[in-house]
Amino acid sequence: MPTVRFLLTGDTSLSVEFGNEISEEINAQIRAFVIALEKSDIPGLIELVPTYRACMVHYDPGVITYAALTKRLAGVLDRLDSIVIPPSDVLEIPVLYGGEEMGPDLAFVAAHAGLSEQEVVNIHTATEYLIYMLGFTPGFTYLGGMSERIAAPRLPQPRVRIPAGSVGIAGKQTGVYPIDSPGGWQLIGRTPVKMYDPNRETPILPKAGQYIRFRAVDRAEYDEIAAAAEKGEYVCRIYPRDKEAAK
Repeated sequence: MPTVRFLLTGDTSLSVEFGNEISEEINAQIRAFVIALEKSDIPGLIELVPTYRACMVHYDPGVITYAALTKRLAGVLDRLDSIVIPPSDVLEIPVLYGGEEMGPDLAFVAAHAGLSEQEVVNIHTATEYLIYMLGFTPGFTYLGGMSERIAAPRLPQPRVRIPAGSVGIAGKQTGVYPIDSPGGWQLIGRTPVKMYDPNRETPILPKAGQYIRFRAVDRAEYDEIAAAAEKGEYVCRIYPRDKEAAK
């Protein structure tokens, strides 16, 4: 059984903490744990929220007590080695990089890294990024695996409004803003894809445990995809991840 801690987070929730670092190994344990809980017959479970290194379990204390729940969760942890995690796929996200409208901070990121803007784009699009978790706003992706060569500090003064679809960098992380919102990340591009659409059958496009690969597009293709996305007709390419090629 993994070494975990049960942390009380409220009257109706607890956190199952698997470690104190961001790693694919810990994330795999959390994914296995979520799969196991979804298949379990534990009464009173309401919602599971996986994060970088823990899983928050929301439950109904009128159905199951904290003591009884932690006992059942410990039993699930004992069986994690038998859980088969489904193969991950890759969600391809088209991005128009640079320019004052779409990527106003690309020049800063390039200068900070000592690279050209095109080199930053090449590095950013060369990686398959693991979606560790979703949060902050509906569908905001917390991605792992970005090259430290293009890491950049947050803005000293956050923007009041960042347009939906903006692709940013903050420290060693990169991600996509799914809705208009405030934010302090360095914006290097924008995708016309709707990462979150409340009118869609599946409102949130990305999924935790999936990978994202960014693909650079020009303005003409961006506008074409944007028009199709607005009509609900654009479908992102999703393909199986080749683990060997990704090494």
